[in-house]
Amino acid sequence: MEKDAVSAGVSEYGGLFSTADIRILICYILSTIGEPVPGKLLADTLHYEGIANCFEVNDSIAFLCENGQLEPVDPKEDTYITTSKGKEVADTLKTSLSMTTKKRAYIAATTMLARFKNAKETDIKISREGDKTFITCSAIDGETPFMSVKLLACDQDQALFIKDKFLSDPTKIYSTLIDLLTK
Repeated sequence: MEKDAVSAGVSEYGGLFSTADIRILICYILSTIGEPVPGKLLADTLHYEGIANCFEVNDSIAFLCENGQLEPVDPKEDTYITTSKGKEVADTLKTSLSMTTKKRAYIAATTMLARFKNAKETDIKISREGDKTFITCSAIDGETPFMSVKLLACDQDQALFIKDKFLSDPTKIYSTLIDLLTK
């Protein structure tokens, strides 16, 4: 297949260099996940994984929407789902993509989606008090925090690391904390 996609940031091993392949992959991912996926986060994720250039992914999402394979769900959250046309594209053409690329993209997309959902169910604030950096991590239910932890961090970098870990699995952190406190 002709290499017609911008390749900046794309790995030569397992990356996509064809606009058609990128469009097929997007339909495949959204069809397989089966729930709304944020477009910008998908583009960033595929770019950081070296699978597809983020500009190509964003252009492909716009193209797929214009042609009826994707439809926006929530413009505020920039989320999309596949239409029946998009599912047909995914089912018919998914064999044109390597299993490795599909697997890497699917794992990256599901991880990104979990973090997106976790971010909506948490409130994280990094603050400075004098010369000290604090991070407050809260798990929320609706608008009510049911767990809030304030930690002293060495610096901004450590606070961002803690934030990343908290967003990875706030439920596990909450469960572990409850378990430790009730033993």
